[in-house]
Amino acid sequence: MEQNEQPVFGIEKLYVRDLSLEVPNAPEVFLEQEAPQVTVQLNSTGRGVGDGVFEVVLTVTVTAAVAEKTVFLVEVAQAGVFRIQNVPEDQLEPLIAIACPNVLFPYARETVSDAVTRAGFQAILLQPVNFEAMYVQRLQEMQAAAEAPIQ
Repeated sequence: MEQNEQPVFGIEKLYVRDLSLEVPNAPEVFLEQEAPQVTVQLNSTGRGVGDGVFEVVLTVTVTAAVAEKTVFLVEVAQAGVFRIQNVPEDQLEPLIAIACPNVLFPYARETVSDAVTRAGFQAILLQPVNFEAMYVQRLQEMQAAAEAPIQ
C-alpha cells in the first residue's frame, strides 16, 4: 500500500513558552506626561522535535521608555508545535521561518497587549509583520557575510 505523499502543514499545539513583564520605575512612571518611545524586536527559531514535527518560537520584545527611563518591558515567547511532512527540503526552512511565525504572531500580539494592559498601561497594538521580507533580508545578510573578505 502506497503512503500518501501529499504535503502536510498542520498546527499541533500553540502555547506561551515564556512571558516576562517588568515595570522597573513604578509607581513614578505612571505620573509621566510624556508619551513613551516604543521599540519592538522580533526573533524566531525553529527546531525539529520528532519525525516531521517542529517547534517554532516567536519572541516579541516590546520596550517603552521616556528619556533614559524604562516605562515597561514585555517579552513573549509564543511557541507552536507544527507537523510538516512530505515537503521538499528547500521549502522546509521558508515554512519554519515565514509560515509558522505568521501563525504565531496574532497570539503573541494578543499576549503583549494583555500584559501591557494588566500592567496599567494603554494597550499596545503591534502592527502586522512581513516575515517573508525578514527572511529574505536575513538570507541576504548571511550571503553578504559569506562573501565578505576575511580580515
